[in-house]
Amino acid sequence: MRLATWNVNSLKVRLPQVLQWLAETPVDVLCLQELKMDQDAFPLADIEAAGYRAAWFGQKTYNGVAILARDGHTLDDVVPGIPGYDDEQRRVIAATVNGMRVICAYIVNGEAVDSPKYPYKLAWLAELERYVADELTRHPQLALLGDYNIAPEDRDVYDPEAWKDQVLCSEPERDAFRRLIGLGLTDSFRLFNQEEKQYSWWDYRAMMFRRNLGLRIDHILISDALKARATECIIDKAPRKWERPSDHTPVVLTLAE
Repeated sequence: MRLATWNVNSLKVRLPQVLQWLAETPVDVLCLQELKMDQDAFPLADIEAAGYRAAWFGQKTYNGVAILARDGHTLDDVVPGIPGYDDEQRRVIAATVNGMRVICAYIVNGEAVDSPKYPYKLAWLAELERYVADELTRHPQLALLGDYNIAPEDRDVYDPEAWKDQVLCSEPERDAFRRLIGLGLTDSFRLFNQEEKQYSWWDYRAMMFRRNLGLRIDHILISDALKARATECIIDKAPRKWERPSDHTPVVLTLAE
């Protein structure tokens, strides 16, 4: 069974790439972030024609998340948003797929450490931590997938000195990431790949992708029950090379049945 996460940076623009990728890489579950479309604009017919069911939580212009499950898998107990947290930004959706709790999250960017959006990011992360802790009490098999907008360590950044104490790499953000890990989760990519210069996002400017000057900010965190089943986790760079790509590329986790 394969799970994947991908910030598509507008599903309206990137729908052809998503359909192409699903045809070439038929994962069982795909979590999408930054749909950038209203709830009623979601291209369900196209997704179903590709052989997938979907649950989504859309928002015009910004945000928006979705979980796609391949035909033959259940997609139940869908919960949009973080229960008990009044947030106008649509950034989280959860569903149970074949007994596995899947949480798709588009974590706040924060803009800059001196921006009003930065404390919002830290408060948002605290609410996510509370939510995930509660979900883990009911769902031993849990995966938290998404664009975290956090590079957990210096090796996840092309230039650690330039990014030191900057948004995406600041210690409060990294502390929040470590607290998620402390709930009993594991960074599935680092189970298998300990190399440096492994990134999932590259700025569109200055040929950053061609020069491999990026950050690893898209993650799949998994509970201990899923960790025991994990066999591979990769960053698939192929879609980043396509025409009109997202600035992110998919991360794919393989689990033994």
